[in-house]
Amino acid sequence: MVPVCGPAALGQAEITITTPPPPPVIGPLLRPFHLEKRMVSPARFSDSPRLELLIRGGNLYLTAQDVISLVLENNLDIDIQRYGPFLAREVQRRTEGGGYLRNVDTAVLAGPQSVSLAGVSVNANGLAGGTGVGSGGGIVSQIGPIPPVLDPNLYASFGLGHSTTPLTNTLLNQTSALTNDFRQYVFQYSQQFVTGTSGSVTYFSNRSKLNSPTPLLNPSTTGYIDLTINQNLLQGFSVAVNSRDIRVARNNRKVSVLQLKRQVITTVSAALNLYWDLVSFNESLRITERAVTTAEKLYQDNQNQAKLGALAPIEVTRAAAAVSTAKGDLLIAQTNVSQQETVLKNALSRSGSDSTWLEEAHIIPLDHIEVPKTEDLKPAPELIKEAVENRPELEQTRINLESNRILIRGDQNGLLPSLSAFAELTNNGLSGAVNPLYNNCCGAADAYFIGGYGNLSSQLLRRNFPNYSAGFSLSIPFRNRAAQADYATDQLQLRQTELQLKRALNQVSVEVKNAVIGLQQARARYETAVNTRALAEQSLEAEQNRFKYGAVPDATLVIQAQKDLATDQSLEVQAMANYTHAKIAFDEAVGRTLDANHITMTEAVSGRVARESVVPESVIGGSRR
Repeated sequence: MVPVCGPAALGQAEITITTPPPPPVIGPLLRPFHLEKRMVSPARFSDSPRLELLIRGGNLYLTAQDVISLVLENNLDIDIQRYGPFLAREVQRRTEGGGYLRNVDTAVLAGPQSVSLAGVSVNANGLAGGTGVGSGGGIVSQIGPIPPVLDPNLYASFGLGHSTTPLTNTLLNQTSALTNDFRQYVFQYSQQFVTGTSGSVTYFSNRSKLNSPTPLLNPSTTGYIDLTINQNLLQGFSVAVNSRDIRVARNNRKVSVLQLKRQVITTVSAALNLYWDLVSFNESLRITERAVTTAEKLYQDNQNQAKLGALAPIEVTRAAAAVSTAKGDLLIAQTNVSQQETVLKNALSRSGSDSTWLEEAHIIPLDHIEVPKTEDLKPAPELIKEAVENRPELEQTRINLESNRILIRGDQNGLLPSLSAFAELTNNGLSGAVNPLYNNCCGAADAYFIGGYGNLSSQLLRRNFPNYSAGFSLSIPFRNRAAQADYATDQLQLRQTELQLKRALNQVSVEVKNAVIGLQQARARYETAVNTRALAEQSLEAEQNRFKYGAVPDATLVIQAQKDLATDQSLEVQAMANYTHAKIAFDEAVGRTLDANHITMTEAVSGRVARESVVPESVIGGSRR
């Protein structure tokens, strides 16, 4: 056994979101405000080393477990869905900052199907591949009133300027053109809270220098510190209402993992169906090749006997027609194998047609279909209970139902009027220098105000000149039809979801029962096909002996027996393939796909499979089939 790929040989990159190093100068200044860009790692378009290392002498040797490993590592459908949990995590970050719920739902993609309807792309119970319970609801998005912005905000502004105002009355400022050189500073910190409270602290200062001799202080600086608090009392009040998006975003992260799980189940099941169909196609090809060989031998024997005069020439013609028919069947069988290899290779690879070495490789399945002699099936009620507990789409619907109940509280809250209370505290201050142009028109300046920014700051902190205000504001929309319609609509949709969950539970019961029946029927068909093939072999041998010893005048019955045997052998192979598909459908219906194939969600999320793949030395360099 040659080990091909294990944990040390994976060399695959996970999806990562990183923050690049900030600029050396301004980086430390920006870091506290979280202004850095967050970069997502590039998408990977190369295949895992496992795929190339499984190729020996132009052949790709595969077991069913290798197919599963390659699907988890390279399949693009799974890789697309793998971004879902990362998208949901970023939406949760957004809601924790007060942003809307974004819809980042990624639909589960149907898996690839076999090239021939004869290779079972339909389950034994007649249902198309997949779970059949529906989408599970996907990701729940925003409804209801606007949530508060929970990330704090810092605002700063600086302005300076010069203004000139012509005056017709010169008595007040004692100048015909009043000039003002000013500087303004504004700093504000604002924050909203999940309780429906919002507040802000604002610092403002304005320095003004005039060309007038009348002001006592010139230049002068005025300023204030203002504290404002608002509290919603009806609409927008309640932690449960304002945090609903955050809780739903957490639920959506769970849903995104379940979406990935469903994609893994769907794709792995489809890939296994492809693999076992390829196994059956290869076996059918071998049967057809043997049928051609048998037909050619009969044709050669008939030619020899016709030359000796022991057989009519028409028998040579009949044998030649049988050879032609067998070769036509052989061409179809070869085409099925080639096309199936193409579909399977595409499911196992990211690079697809870009890899010439993969396109030219022939797949050699190393596993054979084995039908166990007995089925150890639990009673139907136990299987249904297991399915209800394990089917991911049911869990998705349950989680989304919970999310809809959380969000509908927002719509209910939106029916209320807007009532808010506010309180505002302001501390004022004034400071400046004695006007050098002062003409003693208005008395002496108060020494308390003479000074610079330090004096202004002291006044603000001592609250020497406070303002107070408080009150309520009420807004009542008349009729409020939009909010009423939203609330009624979401209640109706909630009831629909409840019924959909019940319907899905009922459908699971039907699917499990049908899967059990399908598995039992597949076994019975296989056993019948084995017996039919054995009888066909006996019939062919008997007809060959009768023709050989002259009991019948022509080879018509021999040719027909050869055709019947080839058909019955193909039906036996198809019955074996049907059993594998019925078993895969049964695992899907009961929710056992991952456990039955030894798949962990850790492998599915990371795209890294720890188990080794091996190529037996005995098959290296062997024939294609």
